[in-house]
Amino acid sequence: MGKNAIHILKSVTDTIGNSFIITTEDGKLIVMDGGFASETDYFISYLKQVAGCDKPHIDAWFLSHPHEDHVSVFFNMLDNHYGEFEVDRVFLNFPSREYLAEEDESAADSMEWFYRVLPKFADKMRIVTGGDVFEVGAAKFYMLYTHDYAIRSNRANNSSLIFRMELGGKSVMFTGDAGVEAGEKALRIYGGSGLLKCDMCQMAHHGQNGCDRPFYEAVSPDVCIWATPSWVWSNVNGTGNLRTLEVRAWMEELGVKQNYVSWNGTSVIEL
Repeated sequence: MGKNAIHILKSVTDTIGNSFIITTEDGKLIVMDGGFASETDYFISYLKQVAGCDKPHIDAWFLSHPHEDHVSVFFNMLDNHYGEFEVDRVFLNFPSREYLAEEDESAADSMEWFYRVLPKFADKMRIVTGGDVFEVGAAKFYMLYTHDYAIRSNRANNSSLIFRMELGGKSVMFTGDAGVEAGEKALRIYGGSGLLKCDMCQMAHHGQNGCDRPFYEAVSPDVCIWATPSWVWSNVNGTGNLRTLEVRAWMEELGVKQNYVSWNGTSVIEL
């Protein structure tokens, strides 16, 4: 604590997932997603280590979208570790269960879990929308995209928050699992604003089949953050339909200087 840093948590089971802990120079603790419920024990252990106490106080928790590999650590903590942590605010903007269920039952199931645990944090919940700007201590956030009911394909992933964080003189783009359509909308609205250009970028949808190249060209990062297991990084899933190698080639062509990949283990970027 007391340092501007992004902690990129590994997956202890080499699965897909999105889990980041951010600390600020003025002592704030921020969580992005958290990952699968099966990762909860590791997440809590690491969170306590970062916080330096047995009952961490989280100033802000961002939930990108209702897929279990992003939100079920948080839901599981509310179900089974309630009272072991404190959280001030939970930032999200989820679409309806009905909208998701037409295409993605797993996301609809996550919404059922969300509704079940909601009474435990309803007073902490903050619904964000595109254009919102706010601060959590030394960190400043610009919401660039929230879900759009007019987007009818890849609904759960395209409900991901896309936002810019400024901290320690650096800028970081967070994308969750945002798909091509979400990236296109953010590019259409903010392409000429300068807000998309960032020093670092969390690669959408674990670095495959997410935002398209024009979005990444606008971000033009020096550093890429990949919440990516080994089999996605290497494009090995039994069907060969992942786009990871293609996306990795884009970033190399765009001059990315460094990649942080979660399958290599937990790592820390000091800002």
